[in-house]
Amino acid sequence: MGESTARPATERVADPESARAEGRRKMDWAREHMPILAALREEFVATQPLAGETVGMAMHVEAKTAVLAELLAEGGAEVAITGCNPLSTHDDVSVALDAVDGVTSYAERGVDDDAYYDAIDAVLDHEPTITVDDGGDLVFRVHERRPELIEGIVGGTEETTTGVHRLRAMADDGALEYPVVAVNDTPMKRLFDNVHGTGESSLANVAMTTNLSFAGKTVVVAGFGNCGRGVARKASGQNAKVVVCEVDSRRALEAHMEGYEVLPMREAASEGDVFVTTTGNRDVITREHFERMDDGVVLANAGHFDVEINLDHLGEMAEDVREVRDGVEAYELPDGRRINVLAEGRLVNLASPVALGHPVEVMDQSFGVQAVCVRELATGADYDPGVHDVPDRLDREVADVKLDAEDIAIDDLSEDQREYMESWRHGT
Repeated sequence: MGESTARPATERVADPESARAEGRRKMDWAREHMPILAALREEFVATQPLAGETVGMAMHVEAKTAVLAELLAEGGAEVAITGCNPLSTHDDVSVALDAVDGVTSYAERGVDDDAYYDAIDAVLDHEPTITVDDGGDLVFRVHERRPELIEGIVGGTEETTTGVHRLRAMADDGALEYPVVAVNDTPMKRLFDNVHGTGESSLANVAMTTNLSFAGKTVVVAGFGNCGRGVARKASGQNAKVVVCEVDSRRALEAHMEGYEVLPMREAASEGDVFVTTTGNRDVITREHFERMDDGVVLANAGHFDVEINLDHLGEMAEDVREVRDGVEAYELPDGRRINVLAEGRLVNLASPVALGHPVEVMDQSFGVQAVCVRELATGADYDPGVHDVPDRLDREVADVKLDAEDIAIDDLSEDQREYMESWRHGT
């Protein structure tokens, strides 16, 4: 065991029984709307594919994630979980999850950096054989602080774009010493979770946190990857004018061809009413941009880490900083302009006070992919160290389960059609 002093969630609350009941109520609602995990639960309970495995998780600990963790435990695993963002944990869900047989939850909302990493160390004290990560912090902690665990880890999964980018950079440097499956990059994740999940939940939380409308406003979206595309599409659907900022020429052209105005951030800064960053990079909005912004603008981040909006710059410029609404900090500049920052620049769809994360149905798909990938690793699949794509058969398995749950029928290829598509001999 290591030297973590983190305690399980149940031991840190004054009234664990009430917290457990409320967290369980949230989990039960999510379970009712997650048919993919329900179908997998039948299989996992019957076959126990994770028997003997210890799964260490660093995720956003809210109701939908809790359903995934519970499923893994029902499949035979010992599960230890903590948060992957200091502000995204729902404490009542963490306590309810801690009460599930086979699960220990260390997640707590509002912790400082020391407590955040202490909880990750507590997860690693369980000596996981499989890691499930959202952002890469768990994988990096293993390599940096607990390399003796690597020999016993059969593999891991990574949920988000930022984490995959970090892991690929790590693999390129020859520093990633066990296999990690890039759940984020598979179609059942990126086409739905990234586009629809991020688009809907980010804008919903901006609206709920501010109580402001998008209609008639200019929304500046930084980054036109899958997440930015979703934010732009949903904002346009709410009658906003959308401006896209990009560094990639092809994505900029794509945004242009989809009808959005494309500008450098330096120019967009003076145009926008609401800014949403989705790049996964740092210093997307900085001092030169704050200087050009109008009074009352709203800044929100939908990237994994809180580095996209440079709050150090903004803090140095401000004469006063105060919370003007739950989850909204107003930075007042010397000329009287106020720049409003949501959720301390962290993931707005998970870290704002009213945040619930992505819609349940969307996360059912993503967590379905997570579950089958964990099953794949536990049942003897042999992967070399590095970042691996999700096998297409697993992604299609999850899609098939979803179609069945929605009672949607599709066509099958005939033998002639299949032969035609697979042969190079057919021509004009």
